[in-house]
Amino acid sequence: MTARAGRTRGSRAARLRLLHAALAAPAALLLAALFAYPLLDLLRLSLEHGSLAHYEAVFSGGLYVRVLWNTARIAVIVTVACAVLGYPLAHFLATAPRGWALFGLLCVVLPFWTSLLVRTYAWMVLLGNNGVVNKLLLAAGIVAEPLPLMHNELGVVVGMVHVLLPYFVFPVYAVMLRVDRDLMAAAEGLGAPLWQVVRRIYLPLTLPGVVAGGTLVFILALGFFITPALLGGGKVMMIALLIDQQVAQMLNWGLASALCMVLVAAILVFHAALKRIARSRAA
Repeated sequence: MTARAGRTRGSRAARLRLLHAALAAPAALLLAALFAYPLLDLLRLSLEHGSLAHYEAVFSGGLYVRVLWNTARIAVIVTVACAVLGYPLAHFLATAPRGWALFGLLCVVLPFWTSLLVRTYAWMVLLGNNGVVNKLLLAAGIVAEPLPLMHNELGVVVGMVHVLLPYFVFPVYAVMLRVDRDLMAAAEGLGAPLWQVVRRIYLPLTLPGVVAGGTLVFILALGFFITPALLGGGKVMMIALLIDQQVAQMLNWGLASALCMVLVAAILVFHAALKRIARSRAA
């Protein structure tokens, strides 16, 4: 009887796995068609005639290495800025009264209702030499001449932080909602000062959300194009701009594909390293 029940459960589990596979098959085929095939085609173009010449050009040319380093550096700056601004904001959303929390969530979600291009042009209006910010500073007598807030790295970072901040806030906010407030109340009741409660209880409990949000922001920042192109004015070169330049101006599809594959490989290595660190800490 037990053996028959085991066989029944096994056959039921097998049918359930087949059902899950059948349900996932259309999405898997769509992903393969829209993502896997283009990546394989880029890999083919980068290995033109079976040669690694394009990859040698990427890593031997000082310009390309500097652009890769500059892209990673700006992505780190944007990620840190999003963490500094987004962590307190996520805490406010998770602990504020319901009305204020809904209003805050609306303010965070609202930019998604507007085109990225429109938001970038709005920052151009704000940060330009004759923009709103410089006009206010000049009218208040704080500065004697317009500040260079655009067509430099500062403008690019400001625009990217504005766009990517929600991607950091939401993962942290989701983790903060699950934090048991009684733990912090118990620590305070036992005499722990507030900064110790935050450092030893709240921060460790919310760290998975910080890691998830920071990873998402960093990966998205590596491939950003519209904001650096407009707010940077061609003076802040990032990897996406370099790829566009190689395709649109140089018609060098092989080198552009090699740059794309290097970027994809860097993202995969970064993600794998984070997963390994998370598993080691969990163990």
